[in-house]
Amino acid sequence: MFTPKYPAPDQASTAPVPVVTTLGRTAHQAPAVAQAPAVQAPAPASVAASRPSVHISPAGAGLAVAGGAAAVLIVGAVLVSMLLAVAITATSVAVCAVVLRSLLTNNR
Repeated sequence: MFTPKYPAPDQASTAPVPVVTTLGRTAHQAPAVAQAPAVQAPAPASVAASRPSVHISPAGAGLAVAGGAAAVLIVGAVLVSMLLAVAITATSVAVCAVVLRSLLTNNR
């Protein structure tokens, strides 16, 4: 699967074919003029893997939609409550700052 598939070399090409000699050197020889092209066997047809399909009934689809809606509502409620907590904290800090400022300016 992960090994490369190289096509068979073309036997009717006019390029010289390298031949390795016994001394390890490469010699070039021209191919024979009247060679017939090699007949290759056809590649086997790939068989599609059978994958199990998921069948959802109408009741299951309704349950999935209801579960998704419930999850969205719960996440939304948590995020809104966190935003509200930040807003209340910021308001209380602002009120404390105004009160402290008024107390410090009245002493002078």
